[in-house]
Amino acid sequence: MAGRISVCGVALLSVFLTSLCSSSVYASTPVSAFVKKTISSHNIVVFSKSYCPYCKKAKAVFKELNQVPHVVELDQRDDGGDIQDVLNGMVGRRTVPQVFINGKHLGGSDDTVEAYESGKLAKLLGIAEDDDL
Repeated sequence: MAGRISVCGVALLSVFLTSLCSSSVYASTPVSAFVKKTISSHNIVVFSKSYCPYCKKAKAVFKELNQVPHVVELDQRDDGGDIQDVLNGMVGRRTVPQVFINGKHLGGSDDTVEAYESGKLAKLLGIAEDDDL
């Protein structure tokens, strides 16, 4: 029984320390400042990797809507891994794409496609057509 508690305790400590590092250490770094400024400075932000099929799918949604997102291609930056760490601390995901609309996290590829298909994305972007016209 003591062995089990020890393993569980180590696992919980690991999760806690990872969370602590993600939220406090990265909160004041230049990379964190870059991520926050990028999100707040653009209506549409996609953190992406140029070769990722899910990223391509998310970016294609904006092309369908005739919208040009600000895209940060993490695989083309020396600090791409650090940016992913910051995103993990912010939204709990390290995967790409991560999409932000008007400063708010929308989600990944599936979330973006779902929001597009439901009309939610057009509304968030202020390009929804009035139904009563």
